Amino acid sequence: MTYDYLIVGSGLFGSIFAYEANKRGKKCLVIDKRQHVGGNIYTKEVEGINVHEYGAHIFHTSNKIVWDYIRQFAEFNRYTNSPIAKYKDEIYNMPFNMNTFHKMWGVITPQEAQAKINEQIQEAGIVEPQNLEEQAISMVGKDIYEKLIKGYTGKQWGKPCTELPTFIIKRLPVRFTYDNNYFNDLYQGIPIGGYTQIIEKMLDGIDVRLNCDYFEYRDELKNIAEKVVFTGMIDQYYDYCYGELEYRSLRFETELLDMENYQGNAVVNYNEYEIPYTRIIEHKHFEYGTQPKTVITREYPSQWKKGDEPYYPMNDDKNNALYRKYEELAKQEKNVIFGGRLGMYKYFDMHHVIEEALKCVDHYL
Repeated sequence: MTYDYLIVGSGLFGSIFAYEANKRGKKCLVIDKRQHVGGNIYTKEVEGINVHEYGAHIFHTSNKIVWDYIRQFAEFNRYTNSPIAKYKDEIYNMPFNMNTFHKMWGVITPQEAQAKINEQIQEAGIVEPQNLEEQAISMVGKDIYEKLIKGYTGKQWGKPCTELPTFIIKRLPVRFTYDNNYFNDLYQGIPIGGYTQIIEKMLDGIDVRLNCDYFEYRDELKNIAEKVVFTGMIDQYYDYCYGELEYRSLRFETELLDMENYQGNAVVNYNEYEIPYTRIIEHKHFEYGTQPKTVITREYPSQWKKGDEPYYPMNDDKNNALYRKYEELAKQEKNVIFGGRLGMYKYFDMHHVIEEALKCVDHYL
């Protein structure tokens, strides 16, 4: 055995584990099938702009331990996530707040907004929401659901809202204040200089092999380390023996534009179902850039199929039940640790991944 740990995937989970193991004198090899480290938080510099290659990544947490941990590796700016929603020729603030309600109905006070929402909830007559559509209407009424939820969410998940679970929409804040800050978390920002530097610092002094697909080199790698930390798809690890878990994939269309400012905001959501992309990201605004050019990315959601990159697990009842069967196999493993969004089949944000990685470090190291 050449290494103590073979770590499959150089995203946040794998890189944190490698960093902490290395600090404790363990010898690690990190492999990644991509040509760069960082997984989905990878950022690439284009014309002085740090481009989020795999979609917008805005760091936020209320956990001071997580906040202090990640700031060992980069200084963060004060960026506040305040996306704009575009429906036809109308612009709305997100998340749903008094600015949204004023634009929608002309109301000014929280009492007027609440009364309008309550009126629409009563008209709908939903007692116990059974799907995302019913849950959304029970939260914000029919008008906001029709314009700002229905089309966007249908595109994002590839299913009508009537076929989606309620928990998805429960993550979305609803406020009766004039506050456009999307997150309620205490700490929020973007690393100055992008995310890639964080991973590079974590992996400094650790052996890394890129363009190395674990499944392609599995025979060669099987005796290289005492234990494996696996952050890929758990169903693929077991050769889909119980069937394929469902994921959502994404396609990105990125352009360098010869103009200083394209849309005036880092994130603009496109809520009409007829527009195939869900949002346009203008990367320079994450770091208050003043470069003469700008880079934009259109984000297209798609159904995952073998060979595609999986981005979001479909955590409905059917898929969660299937995952539990794979989880039982994983529990029997003596020398394999599963982690991250794909290894644990959970919709984690970055701060959740850090929490889980540190828990894993405490348990195994």
